[in-house]
Amino acid sequence: MGTGFSTDTLRRGIEGSTAANLLSLYTDDAELRVVDRNTQPSSPRVLHGRDEIAELLEDVYSRDIKTHKLEECIVQGDRAAYTESCEYSDGVRVFAESMITLRDGKIAEQTMIQAWDE
Repeated sequence: MGTGFSTDTLRRGIEGSTAANLLSLYTDDAELRVVDRNTQPSSPRVLHGRDEIAELLEDVYSRDIKTHKLEECIVQGDRAAYTESCEYSDGVRVFAESMITLRDGKIAEQTMIQAWDE
């Protein structure tokens, strides 16, 4: 694993106030699969490349978020898993779990499963 990824850099990215720090942890050709109520396992949302991932992250960080927190992170070799939670100002909560593959210290592949309050 290279020097770009660590629990501390991931925490700063997730808990920061803009998408820029988190986005810097992805490779240019990263792939992000999102599974949730709207994009179920048989048809997940798949984002290809840093530009598509940037659109998603910029949307998330533009919202009125009260808290965004890295709960846990485990790194082993070129793989990592982490959980994050967030609460919007209106009280809606989101919980997500991710499994990632790292290349040269950056996120090359990510599968995220998320659940929202309804």
